[in-house]
Amino acid sequence: MRVAIAQFGPTTDTTANLAAIDRLTAHAAADSADVIVFPEEAMLSVDGLDHRLSELVDLQWPLFEAHLSGLAASHDIAIIAGGYEPNGTSRPNNTLVAVDSGGDILTRYRKLHLYDAFAYRESDYVTPGPTLPPVVDLAGLRIGLVNCYDLRFPELTRHLISQGAELISVSAAWMSGHRKADHWETLVRARAIENTVWVAAAGTISSACIGDSLVVDPLGVVKAALGDEPEAVVTVEISTARTQAVRTVLPALDNRRIELTMTVTS
Repeated sequence: MRVAIAQFGPTTDTTANLAAIDRLTAHAAADSADVIVFPEEAMLSVDGLDHRLSELVDLQWPLFEAHLSGLAASHDIAIIAGGYEPNGTSRPNNTLVAVDSGGDILTRYRKLHLYDAFAYRESDYVTPGPTLPPVVDLAGLRIGLVNCYDLRFPELTRHLISQGAELISVSAAWMSGHRKADHWETLVRARAIENTVWVAAAGTISSACIGDSLVVDPLGVVKAALGDEPEAVVTVEISTARTQAVRTVLPALDNRRIELTMTVTS
């Protein structure tokens, strides 16, 4: 199965953002990708927004979902992308939507862990999601959804593994700052290594966000990386045989002492 990660710089111009999504999806489809993963704020960046977010998303979210559905069907490719979903309050949800290659929306994941760190407060304008992220079947692969800051919470990814995830999809707008780029790659590789699982991580690239999208295999080997490319996509073959080979020599999941450790994270 072939998975693409897309990197670009979403702005407050939703029309321009959709045009970038169109271009990147077309490139991925031409490279025979089965799934493409977009960043967290693919629909709309809140940086520099001069309207109330809640008012804007009432109009833009349904247009965003409809556009993704049509795009997926026209290119025969599944899409995972992030945007802001209205919920009837002044603070919308930060939501990942997964669309299959026929254009059907299979699931929406509302970000659980809001980025209230490093002097930033996402909770000032976003409502946290109420449930754990889902595992969704796309193009014959079980994919677990992770949204940006969620990456710092290993128990969330481990939950997805317990639900049968064969690939962890990370959509992010990872902010720049001291040691932040190092944290990003370290955490993506750590989630892959500790769970012996593939991770495909797509990030926003902008003056505030680092980009550095990458795909990592179950042994923590970086298979593709986009660095600081302003608009780029790369496709990687995701091999479940590779996963099984790694788990044969590194059976860490089987070696867990669950009877003793299952209450530790609480």
